[in-house]
Amino acid sequence: MIRAEDFPAGFVWGASTASYQIEGAHDVDGRGPSIWDAFSAEPGRVKNGDTGNIACDHYHRYREDVALMRTANFSAYRFSVSWSRVLPEGRGAANAAGLDFYDRLTDELLAQGIEPWLCLYHWDLPLALHEAGLGWTSREIVPLFADYAGLLAQLLGDRVARWATFNEPNMFTMLGHGAGVHAPGLRGRETWLDAVHHVNLAHGAAVRRLRAELPAGSLIGSVPNLQPAVPATDSGADREAAARMDAVMNRATADPVFLGKYDPLTREWMGDRIRPGDEEAIYAPLDWLGLNHYSPQYASAHPNSWGFRMADPPEGAETTLMGWHVKPEAFRDVLIETSERYRLPVYVTENGMADDGEPDAAGEVNDAGRIHYLERYLGAVLDARAGGADVRGYLVWSMLDNFEWAMGYGPRFGIVHVDYQTLRRTPKASYHWLAALAGGSAVSGP
Repeated sequence: MIRAEDFPAGFVWGASTASYQIEGAHDVDGRGPSIWDAFSAEPGRVKNGDTGNIACDHYHRYREDVALMRTANFSAYRFSVSWSRVLPEGRGAANAAGLDFYDRLTDELLAQGIEPWLCLYHWDLPLALHEAGLGWTSREIVPLFADYAGLLAQLLGDRVARWATFNEPNMFTMLGHGAGVHAPGLRGRETWLDAVHHVNLAHGAAVRRLRAELPAGSLIGSVPNLQPAVPATDSGADREAAARMDAVMNRATADPVFLGKYDPLTREWMGDRIRPGDEEAIYAPLDWLGLNHYSPQYASAHPNSWGFRMADPPEGAETTLMGWHVKPEAFRDVLIETSERYRLPVYVTENGMADDGEPDAAGEVNDAGRIHYLERYLGAVLDARAGGADVRGYLVWSMLDNFEWAMGYGPRFGIVHVDYQTLRRTPKASYHWLAALAGGSAVSGP
């Protein structure tokens, strides 16, 4: 049984979302297209041809969604801003209507006693920048991202105290600029390296701009996705492959940001991309680390430019709808390691599981599997804290079922079910379970 009193006073309970995955209103009130609008419109890119054009229509229904957060007893909500909603060209003139949306969302959250946690970038780069050659493969994007950060700081800095620069920079650089399976669909090690270094530089520039614009006491962090890299077998080749995977998937965008230096393998690959002073420009002391985690990743040796390929979990392993290995002890270990390695307060900013559950005849969604998952993973948080990890909060992924990138609307990660035809919201059993925990009750799994 998980008990509220097992967590320290002030432990933060909340949920996370991302702009393109929930907002919809893709061409409303002056919003410009993002790379995900263009990518999802290309045949074959997203399952079933799904797009984020409507998604959950959070843009129009945000008050209803915030009310659900309040009823869940959540004290924090991590959301991201659509860069192209506030700057349709990615630079230049701001869109007043787009800024007004985030202004109203912030005020609604505060009115309901929920702290807004703002993430500047969750994967939806303005298409205009990409088409102008100013995307993440261009060093010229660095000051543009800092300008964007400054704009939001000027608008919301009086009410938003907690800021994050990037969500999962390791994942969107790899998936979108290395593997080509996410927007903007670029493939290759060199384009991945370009994107990684420019994202890291943009982080440093944005942090400095935020420090200059925000009131004293504002808290700035970043949100990596950290998954243990495990060799598929005990062979020397697979162990080397796992070390390479760890460098690519975990360290390339975390070590420079939190430690001020690249790991040796990434530094070797970067070559002369790293100019004198770059690592100093990337590093800017932070106040907190947001950790996203879902499962360990398995690596086997492969003679490609990376030196590894993704391998399946061990035979017989428990997996989710996404094929991800359910292994709470890996979560415990990565929490402890992250706390020790980066020496910052850690907040879990994404953790959860996908299923395909629908309402039953009574209109209820009994997602007992998700409750069982959450109970075990929150147990891992307690184990990590007992092991010395400075973990101060847990924000579930996700508040709402939503557009799951290249998987479309099949996997459902939300604690609130969304009927994508009617947009009706139905809190699931897991929602009520978490609400009881966040409200101070002891809860047990199904």
